[in-house]
Amino acid sequence: MNFAGTGTLFRKEILRFWKVAFQTVAAPVLTSVMYLVIFGQALQQHVQPLPGVGYTSFLVPGLVMMSVLQNAFANSSSSLVQSKITGNLVFLLVTPLSHGAWFAAYVGAAMVRGLVVGLGVLLVTVWFAPLQLAAPGWIVVFAVLGAGMLGALGLIAGLWADKFDQMAAFQNFVIMPMTFLSGVFYSVHSLPPLWLAASHLNPFFYMIDGFRHGFFGVGDVSPWLSLAVVGGSFAVVATIALRLLASGYKLRS
Repeated sequence: MNFAGTGTLFRKEILRFWKVAFQTVAAPVLTSVMYLVIFGQALQQHVQPLPGVGYTSFLVPGLVMMSVLQNAFANSSSSLVQSKITGNLVFLLVTPLSHGAWFAAYVGAAMVRGLVVGLGVLLVTVWFAPLQLAAPGWIVVFAVLGAGMLGALGLIAGLWADKFDQMAAFQNFVIMPMTFLSGVFYSVHSLPPLWLAASHLNPFFYMIDGFRHGFFGVGDVSPWLSLAVVGGSFAVVATIALRLLASGYKLRS
């Protein structure tokens, strides 16, 4: 791998979102705070999703992880589509960068954006509710794996989409439903049997439940099961993304 070239592309992707940080970082943090204020105020006295955990406290890790996932996906997918539309993708195609270098740079930058936004959401929302740190290791593992998986999924979406409305369709019909059916705002055990079964087929549920387990030491499923599902999902998505990059799918035409 060309490490100098990979590092340059990685820095370029970091600068791309950081130059408009008000839109790419501050705006998602504000959106999460609004979710917390509205849902927390409305349901705090009526819902206790986990034993001994208040609803607002329960909501904070879910919102943090949701922000990590959505922003990691948005970074890699929007960057590729933007490069296709503006025509500057050709300047990357003439560089001596392997498909592994592309993957490392795009997914790495997506992870940075997702984790930065997630940290921002955590720092702001933690003032609204007390949080514990029962197992910090799980918090780090699921945040990193989740950001990596959605960065790779965004890479796939960016390769597939030729314009922004196709990318928006992918986000609206795949990412958003999987996010809202993952237990961000509720415990999945409160769902009817059909939707409970559907939630257990959703890898986003395992990311959020494992991440939340790191704060409270309890969750809907074992964190080891969550780790196996998330790790396996990341391996599958990363393999697909690497194969598409290696074949030049929708890059050279």
